[in-house]
Amino acid sequence: MKKFFILFLFIALQYVTISCKNTKVESNKSIQTEIINNKNSFFYINFNNYPSKNRKLPIGIFDSGTGGLTVLDAILNSDNFNNNSHKYEKAGDNKIDFLNESFIYLGDKANMPYGEYSGNKKTDLLKEHIIKDVQFLLGNKYYPNQNSQQYKTDKAPVKAIVIACNTATAYGKNDVEKFIADAGLDLKVIGVIGAGVRGALESISKDESATIGIMATAGTVASNGYPNTVLEQKKKLNFSGEIITFQQAGIGLAAAIDDEKDYLDNSLTSVRNNYRGPSFTNKNALIDITILNRYNFDFSNNQILFTGSKELPTEIQLNSIDNYIKYHVVSLLEKIRNSDNKIKLKSVILGCTHYPFFTDSFNNVFKFAYNYKEDNKFIYRNLMEKEIALIDPAINTAKELYTYLSSNNLFNDSRIENSEFYISVPNLGNKNNELKDEKNFTYQYKYGRTQGEIQEYVKRIPFSDSTIANELMERFKKQIPFTYRLIKNFTNANR
Repeated sequence: MKKFFILFLFIALQYVTISCKNTKVESNKSIQTEIINNKNSFFYINFNNYPSKNRKLPIGIFDSGTGGLTVLDAILNSDNFNNNSHKYEKAGDNKIDFLNESFIYLGDKANMPYGEYSGNKKTDLLKEHIIKDVQFLLGNKYYPNQNSQQYKTDKAPVKAIVIACNTATAYGKNDVEKFIADAGLDLKVIGVIGAGVRGALESISKDESATIGIMATAGTVASNGYPNTVLEQKKKLNFSGEIITFQQAGIGLAAAIDDEKDYLDNSLTSVRNNYRGPSFTNKNALIDITILNRYNFDFSNNQILFTGSKELPTEIQLNSIDNYIKYHVVSLLEKIRNSDNKIKLKSVILGCTHYPFFTDSFNNVFKFAYNYKEDNKFIYRNLMEKEIALIDPAINTAKELYTYLSSNNLFNDSRIENSEFYISVPNLGNKNNELKDEKNFTYQYKYGRTQGEIQEYVKRIPFSDSTIANELMERFKKQIPFTYRLIKNFTNANR
């Protein structure tokens, strides 16, 4: 009997061991070590054979979702240099700077929004996601679609990396650069925060005092990446005037733009329990009922979901991107109004890649605020310039990328039409994953996972009609037409 028990125990232990292996989880591991040293890992790359400084390679760019396409679009449309002499020319040469470059874009949509990891005390997990994004760009693996069991290995590596995500830049750029060095690679990493600050300072004279507003994700705001960089660049560039910064954490805005249902759902007609955006009861994004008129919310077509009456609501949930922008712009201005600051707001950095999609909406809200009166008195006019400069960090990112390629003789002779676009989706074959539906993790699982449990949470697959919502594609078509054409060229080729 004892022998049978021992045999049973042995078989049971073997079964458990095999089951654990099948989940592809390795606990308490460093993703950097997995990539560099573990030849048995899915994430391993043999960097001894990496084609460093090869000008024929594409340029890699990644973001937490599709917002980084605004950065790519700015790069694609950039005309700041003479393509023959490679010298900076303010008017350009009527030929786009990166005409002969190809790009590989990754949007880690399954794990977004990146801005909420810090609030959930999961910055280590965020950094792991960021390194995995870089691993994808450096490596050759991708899945043809979400249901594919076998990955392909014909993706090209990259010759430079642009971190298009502000939150990823704030929390991960230093880790990415260290990882690149540990891998023995000589490869440039460009982040959008430094570029955004330089753009804001360009709108200010060196002896002028000014206030700079920073609108970014909660994670970027919590990192203080922008204010710290403003101080560094102010000193480095010898600005003598006083420069003040105010930040506004755009809770829910990036997610709403990327069609995350926890924050915006156009099919709804009444308030719901799983809403995570600004409201009368969200302590992290509180709508102030005493200044409700200042927000100028649009209540038509269920763009605001509310209980009570429109005139005296007892609860409010935002259900349009424009209303999210109104809330956050007014919240920024209220911070300045309630401070002792007497220096006028001159420029605002759109410190999230999703925001430049809606530059016109931001402009309209600032203009409304400038002219807004209560009891025949202007509320915000004394604390802001009439024209607020909206700074898109992507503009300076394009300049930095071009300068790097020029100084390292890395210009390609490829075709921009060869650019590729990938997105992350939940790995349906990973039994550890907890899903709300096939395209989304549950919120609790997304931000409840633990760094160091190395596994394939997601699959990186090409953009397609099934992975990019039709509303998003229509927006791309209107707002970033050049990039849209490249995306359609890629998706049509992969059908």
